[in-house]
Amino acid sequence: MKSETGVLIERQGAVAVVTLNRLARREFSKPIVAAVNGVALGGGFEIVLACDLVVADEQARFGLPEVKRGIVAAAGGIIRLSQRIPLAVALEKALRAETIDAETAPRLDLVNRLVLTGEGRKSAIALADRLCKSAPLAVRLTKRKLRRAVPHDEGRLWDEQVEQLGPLLASDDNIEGPRAFIETRRPIWQAR
Repeated sequence: MKSETGVLIERQGAVAVVTLNRLARREFSKPIVAAVNGVALGGGFEIVLACDLVVADEQARFGLPEVKRGIVAAAGGIIRLSQRIPLAVALEKALRAETIDAETAPRLDLVNRLVLTGEGRKSAIALADRLCKSAPLAVRLTKRKLRRAVPHDEGRLWDEQVEQLGPLLASDDNIEGPRAFIETRRPIWQAR
């Protein structure tokens, strides 16, 4: 679910509002479980990539279409995709703005569980319930250490991305891509 201030995460009647930036930057000590029951493109896929565990139904699709619009997946997509799947596949999927179907996603380690259509949320809640049965301090430490064991310094990558986005955001192409999308026409790129 979405709200004006972020993503609503529901847990047994309790609802917490989480800002997209906070979710994208993974500022959570507790594991985050995603349930994907359809299309997760662009920001939706970046949310998925920010989660620790992912349950997807058989109709799920994932992708980063931003390059077709003259923009980049700046909420974690370009930082995390190559950490989750092989670099050659990440490059092709992101540079060509190709989607990844539900059948392929588990083979690429994008999802932990693939379930029947309509069972994603129920399965994700069951997975979260199993996590809740473990010792909280041990779960938090395990998550933190596993995240830090990844060879890339994600904090540094975020800082670099912020610096590098400036010229793109000020470019004519950054205006043309979204405009062409809204006008349902092919963009005319100027590379400036």
